[in-house]
Amino acid sequence: MSRILELTRRQFFQSASSLGLGALALAHLSQEKLFSATHHRPKAKRVIFLFMAGAPSQLDLFDYKPKLNEYDGKPCPEELIKGERFAFIKGVPNLLGSPHKFRRHGQCGAELSDLLPHLAKVVDDIAIVKSMHTTQFNHAPAQIFMNTGHQIPGRPSMGSWLTYGLGSENQDLPGFVVLLSGENAPDGGKSCWGSGFLPSRYQGVEFRRSGDPVLFLSDPEGMTSATRRRSLNLLKELNQQHYADIGDPEIRSRIANYELAYRMQTSVPELADLSREPDYIHQLYGTEPGKNTFANNCLLARRLVERGVRIVQLYHRGWDTHGNSQNGDIVNRLTALCREVDRGSAALVQDLKQRGLLEDTIVIWGGEFGRTPMNEARSGSKFLGRDHHARAFTMWLAGGGIKPGVTVGKTDELGYNIVEDPVSVHDLHATVLHLLGIDHTKLTYKFQGREFRLTDIHGELVHKLLA
Repeated sequence: MSRILELTRRQFFQSASSLGLGALALAHLSQEKLFSATHHRPKAKRVIFLFMAGAPSQLDLFDYKPKLNEYDGKPCPEELIKGERFAFIKGVPNLLGSPHKFRRHGQCGAELSDLLPHLAKVVDDIAIVKSMHTTQFNHAPAQIFMNTGHQIPGRPSMGSWLTYGLGSENQDLPGFVVLLSGENAPDGGKSCWGSGFLPSRYQGVEFRRSGDPVLFLSDPEGMTSATRRRSLNLLKELNQQHYADIGDPEIRSRIANYELAYRMQTSVPELADLSREPDYIHQLYGTEPGKNTFANNCLLARRLVERGVRIVQLYHRGWDTHGNSQNGDIVNRLTALCREVDRGSAALVQDLKQRGLLEDTIVIWGGEFGRTPMNEARSGSKFLGRDHHARAFTMWLAGGGIKPGVTVGKTDELGYNIVEDPVSVHDLHATVLHLLGIDHTKLTYKFQGREFRLTDIHGELVHKLLA
């Protein structure tokens, strides 16, 4: 599915000599059909990615380790951490058992922390992956890596690849929408949902929870809809002439974005009005219309995918529980964070299922890496906390061809290393693309003389996740 449709001026004249202008015109006319092509029959049509920026502690939520509790407070075996690099841990740290209780739930018998009582109700609908690993152990590069397949800014995000490869199902809304909640923006910034070297029309569009959902959506005072339409028509003519002169694909992106913005003036205000939902839905999610909460964003995500948005990504920041204060530990802070996201996450799965949308919608929950089995104890802090851990962490997925009620992967008795079915970030991306009907090795884009793809030169399907 290599794309030759987005042409620079140099590429245009090089191609014209060998293909002929007629062939190029035909390719342009066929563009929309090519953009919606798939390599095989898809199980899913869309994705909702619930991104817990800051890295939730898998050892306190999903990956129960009785042996770690048994050795709580004992020095970590030196052979385990010899030559290891940590973000903040110095010397030989002490092991740290979880202060939270775990119980088995559902017919699948998955063990979950008591911090996740709502997720426990839908545990038979999700697949838990305990063997995720990454190459990055600092937040910004790890978040960018999880979202783009590369730790350095400049590559397209997964959402951009999906809208580039599959297009959008609703011409009045963006194909890729981003919703933010929590204490601040992700460390990786807008690179996490940027389009990189792909045309800018494929980047994520951030919806806000106060004022206009999208910046400059409302007409300024004195501007009527008819006047706005005439202005856009003139801009479109000028941009089309400019594109004919120089062939820069970004000009076509500009035209498309102006037109989408005009259509969104009608479609977005109604979409973003959560007060239209019935009371039982608000009870299910715990939503409060008008507030900037993760629960509200979960409900808005459902409304977006109902209307044909290809990928919705929710970022909830604040999971960096180092234990350097009461507001950053795994006792108080982690408990508060789970109260903020557990109900909405589980409600989203339930709501999609009852509407028949879960079967072709992939829901992903997780962060950029995990947390260490050792207590960080930075500067002698008495609050319990864990450092960054790239070797092993947990994510869960549901719907869209994901096998429900399974647990994939296993870590050692202390939760330090993976001992069964390792799953890399590239493997996750390859599997998601596969479920959407895309062969990850064939969705490519030529840039600076090389064919790029989301999974770079890596990625294997996680067959145990496939229904």
